[in-house]
Amino acid sequence: MADLTDQAKGQVTDAVGRARAAAQAIAEYTQEQVDELVTAVAWAVVRKDNAEALARQAVEEGGFGNYADKVTKINKRVVGVLNDMRTVRTVGVVEESPELGLVKIAKPVGVVAALIPTTGPDATPPVKALFALKGRNAIIVAPHPRTRRSTESVVEVMRAACAQVGAPEDLVQSLAEPSLPKTQELMRQADLIVATGGAGMVKAAYSSGTPAYGVGVGNAVHVVDETGDLADAAAMIVAAKTFDNATSCLADNSVIVHTSVYDDLLSRLTDGGGHLCSAEEAAALQQAMWPDGGHVPTIDVVAKPAGEIAALAGFSIESDRTFLVVEETGTGPEHPFSGEKLSVVLAVYRYDGEVAEAARLVNDITAYQGLGHTCGIHTSSEENIQTLATMTKTSRVLVNLNLNEGAGSPRCGLPFTLSLSCGTWGGNITTENVNARHFVNLTWVARPIEPRTVSEEDLFAEHWQKHGR
Repeated sequence: MADLTDQAKGQVTDAVGRARAAAQAIAEYTQEQVDELVTAVAWAVVRKDNAEALARQAVEEGGFGNYADKVTKINKRVVGVLNDMRTVRTVGVVEESPELGLVKIAKPVGVVAALIPTTGPDATPPVKALFALKGRNAIIVAPHPRTRRSTESVVEVMRAACAQVGAPEDLVQSLAEPSLPKTQELMRQADLIVATGGAGMVKAAYSSGTPAYGVGVGNAVHVVDETGDLADAAAMIVAAKTFDNATSCLADNSVIVHTSVYDDLLSRLTDGGGHLCSAEEAAALQQAMWPDGGHVPTIDVVAKPAGEIAALAGFSIESDRTFLVVEETGTGPEHPFSGEKLSVVLAVYRYDGEVAEAARLVNDITAYQGLGHTCGIHTSSEENIQTLATMTKTSRVLVNLNLNEGAGSPRCGLPFTLSLSCGTWGGNITTENVNARHFVNLTWVARPIEPRTVSEEDLFAEHWQKHGR
């Protein structure tokens, strides 16, 4: 904290103070008032003129992704979150279990600090803000310095929406002149942290002394077995890999294909816009993406079009190619294509035999980067689904879906979010999609019930029979 000046620390303290006052002002809101507030904020963000302006600014300022997909992302994420929350009670009594004599009462957590990644300065702040406001909390977002203005713009939109329904604007704030020391101070003073971003920032959140929900490294892997619908599999892989130039942590990083359908799927991927790299092109691409031999690709390829990435590596591709395909066999630091690529570059593996072989390869890939995050499978075999889900250290297993649907979709029941936790495998406290239910404290009221009795015979009879008393 030596780099934090007294003036900067005072700015953080002032922001947190204003947030606490704002949260106190809505502490007695009814559920109806809360729902009016979050609806106003959501509509302000997805309204056509605002969403388009925010998407355009994010692309221009950060240089990541593309305008049309960002408009879609803002709309789908924010609308999806609001729809998920419609029936969620976060005020007063939220659950009763008369047979157990239990009642749960929801209360705010306080001031939320939200860390915003440079690849998501537009959609991530409103998603986190909706969760926080639904629980009658205030939120201060810490922008990434590279995309600070984009985040500040969406915060201004949300502040105006708060004022529209008579709520304090300071319920939603953006940390002014963001820096690592100021973000660390914000995390120290807040009541709850929601950290989305690089591994270093998530680790800092967990080390701050403040309760935190974090995410793990995204390195999603997609299995296609011999029974899968190959046309659908290829379409889903292409859609996830190319959406917003792969800014999503869920975009397929690797595909593991049964050898009997490998050539067919590879052909379908190239038909869908993929450029299959030759061995020479793959070597040049590796050097261009990891010029220092490290584990994180250079910023020059992150969420950039395929043609730009190929040109950086010194080769050209057809103008209609939207992603690059590299055939891979190994995993770990010596095989960087097995890691998170943050770009429209897809590694493809083949496996023989049973799906257990694919599951082992999933674990090898994610053990390098992405442990606990997400995998998917295209299959018509329930047995293969069960095997993959049982064997892999992943928090989400998506079946016959686009992997981006792991963050919520009308086609599956996973909660909409932009914070995908990865359990203890990924250094997180939960495996859930972080959602509105994580932004309230619950008071448990316990009343006396008829005593629940159990005999030693019921509990220990089988043990006694095997091992004696």
